[in-house]
Amino acid sequence: MDKKITVIGAGNVGATAAQRVAEKELADVLLIDILEGVPQGKTLDLAEAAPIELYNSQLTGSQQYEDTANSDVVIITAGLPRKPGMSRDDLLTTNARIVKQVTREIVKYSPDAILIIVSNPLDAMCHVAFDASGFPPNRVIGMAGVLDSARLRTFISMELDVSVSNVHACVLGGHGDTMVPLPRYSTVAGIPITDLLSEERIEALVDRTRKGGAEIVGLLKTGSAYYAPSAAAVEMAEAIIKDQNKILPCAAYLKGEYGFNDLFIGVPVKLGKSGIEQIIELKLTSDEKQALETSAQAVQNLVNTLKTLNY
Repeated sequence: MDKKITVIGAGNVGATAAQRVAEKELADVLLIDILEGVPQGKTLDLAEAAPIELYNSQLTGSQQYEDTANSDVVIITAGLPRKPGMSRDDLLTTNARIVKQVTREIVKYSPDAILIIVSNPLDAMCHVAFDASGFPPNRVIGMAGVLDSARLRTFISMELDVSVSNVHACVLGGHGDTMVPLPRYSTVAGIPITDLLSEERIEALVDRTRKGGAEIVGLLKTGSAYYAPSAAAVEMAEAIIKDQNKILPCAAYLKGEYGFNDLFIGVPVKLGKSGIEQIIELKLTSDEKQALETSAQAVQNLVNTLKTLNY
């Protein structure tokens, strides 16, 4: 194929992302991990599924960053996963060190790549990758809003017993407990959920969305979500590879939009071949603005902490 997607980290999220890329035939796939044999074994397994699933993407596993050369998109999933009792923020120091090292290696061999950050705490890791890469802000994008919106869409679908294909939702802000789901912009077949559900039920769905990752961590006990996060990252990659100009909620570097500067925050963006083609500014109510400011401050606190760390 004429496109190449590299996935950094062959854990559950990374390996599942590689599978989704291959099955969609978006690009050839390189899977990188520090564990000897793991990316090779997983990509060989995926290659052996190709005659059954009938996809023609070439799959390669490696420990060598030289093999990442000329990647069009790089999905970074490397880092420690959440465990029960841990917040995303607990991963800050260790994952910052990992993401910094990984990003520097990527830049050596794929200076024109677009980076999709999945590692947690996601918004802070976008800053790490942005600083380490030296890339323009349109080429460093965080996978957050797509996942959080998908969770809200799922819960709305369950609540109303309707097809998820009829449900659209919008979630802004940081990827954490301060995220800002927007019921006014969440619809079922074009009908705002505010016309279909009581305030009490909407708030319950919003609360479940904010705690969606923790709910899965609590159920699994020894791991964290990976099916939905990998799907979210690959939807973003597909929009870029196919130049779809698709509007998706992603963590983007703001330069005055929504009143914020020099901060990665989840907002609707148009994704195409250059990465972020446009940041979409929604009209927010005073309450929504306040909630977004609270979320932005939580992200800023993490960024400020990063500046004090020697990673």
